[in-house]
Amino acid sequence: MKKSDSDTAKDLDALHILPLSIIPFESKMLNRARMIKNGRLESVVELFSDHQSGSGQMKISDAIKELQDRAGASRKDVAILRKLGRLQSYDVYSLRVMLREQDIPVNDFSELKLSPEKSKELGSYMKEFTHPLIMEIYGSDDVNVQNFDDVLKLFRNPDVSVARQKLDQMAQRLNIDILEIPNFMEDYGDIFMSLAYYKQCLSDISPVLDNFMYSLKEIRSNWELKGNPTLMETCETLENTFIGLSAHLKRLFDDFDKSSKDFWNDVSAERFREVEALIGSYHTTIGSVLCALSVKTIAWHKLFPTRSVGGPVKRSEFIMTEMRQGTETIRDILKTARSKSARPPAKSKRKEYTAPSVDKTITHAS
Repeated sequence: MKKSDSDTAKDLDALHILPLSIIPFESKMLNRARMIKNGRLESVVELFSDHQSGSGQMKISDAIKELQDRAGASRKDVAILRKLGRLQSYDVYSLRVMLREQDIPVNDFSELKLSPEKSKELGSYMKEFTHPLIMEIYGSDDVNVQNFDDVLKLFRNPDVSVARQKLDQMAQRLNIDILEIPNFMEDYGDIFMSLAYYKQCLSDISPVLDNFMYSLKEIRSNWELKGNPTLMETCETLENTFIGLSAHLKRLFDDFDKSSKDFWNDVSAERFREVEALIGSYHTTIGSVLCALSVKTIAWHKLFPTRSVGGPVKRSEFIMTEMRQGTETIRDILKTARSKSARPPAKSKRKEYTAPSVDKTITHAS
């Protein structure tokens, strides 16, 4: 069954799902499928998924063989499948970077964005980043400009004189031409939307991760289970790895928060570009860490939604059969993330604003 546009948009909100319909495959079978990270952090092609039938998954090598047996898969399709399988996260912000780096074609790069529903859902997180902009430029006495959408509405304001005054004020504070404001606003919203998205993902994961950590301690103190050295070692490894991943993300977010606040002490478009480059350079790192945590916590929560479900023995069995699978992959992700953070970020080259399209200019205020 062909996936609808709404299904594709919803898939793109996830960290571990890639709707293959956005890639120009020659095979129709692939256009109807998804690539996902399974519970073992393996990339697999998912042909179908529903509550009754479950998930129909194929290893990438098996999917390639199936395509070749049917009608002879093109070299292009095979090469793209293998490249996609090596990506560590399928969130839209990581994909924007990695698809270009891996020279993987996309039907339309503008499709690599969060759904309107997800963007609206992130509104509370975005206030943290949009409120300083509003306060710095307009002050607290402006009742007509209360949120980011209100700023954007200035471009459609029927009162040209009011819109011009406010936008001139913004341009002066940022030291840019008034015609460059639409591009600045679009980039400002996008980079902080990515940070809001990642923060929400971590917030959603944290309660399940706490539940998992509690279970590890319970298992390690169980008189019957602590005599199993392999289980004890596995529990310790998982605990250290997951704590390390979570702590690393929180440190990055703290650094980003500091940089974004420092931006308002030296407001300029150029200073914003430095903040944008810093956050953007960590998209693939954050995406990889969150994807690994998300996949594992989803699997755990599905079987043990609360601490009262399943005892230590049942939980230890699941840890040994499923949770520890892919541990080396997770540890490699953490090692890479730490290594990247240890290197000073490269100084970004100033990104010049391009001339805005007609529908973004203030002329539409008339």
